[in-house]
Amino acid sequence: MTQLTLNLVQGSVRFNFSAQAAMSLKSEIDQLMQRLKTVANNSGSGGRPQPEKPMEYRYTGEVFLEVFCNPNIYPSPFAAKVLLTVRDDKIRLTTEAELTRIIEDLGQYLEQVG
Repeated sequence: MTQLTLNLVQGSVRFNFSAQAAMSLKSEIDQLMQRLKTVANNSGSGGRPQPEKPMEYRYTGEVFLEVFCNPNIYPSPFAAKVLLTVRDDKIRLTTEAELTRIIEDLGQYLEQVG
């Protein structure tokens, strides 16, 4: 299993992550990006926008990873942030991360694992 490094606003976190889990997370983020684009497009229409459902991704392996994002509170996909939780039986890290940076980190990881 290869380690995934996620760069945060300050610092980074690295943990073992499977290629299959990375593909699943990428799929969830792709759907989130579509919802973020829908929200951004609807905000300019003047009508009352239909709320989009948040992304809640969970992975359990050597660590528990949760990635959460509410697309309804960001004006564009590029402004979006995710709430990231990484924990195991000894430590828990909960922080905010930029969505665009997570997408880059995930892309690099998937290139590395092929």
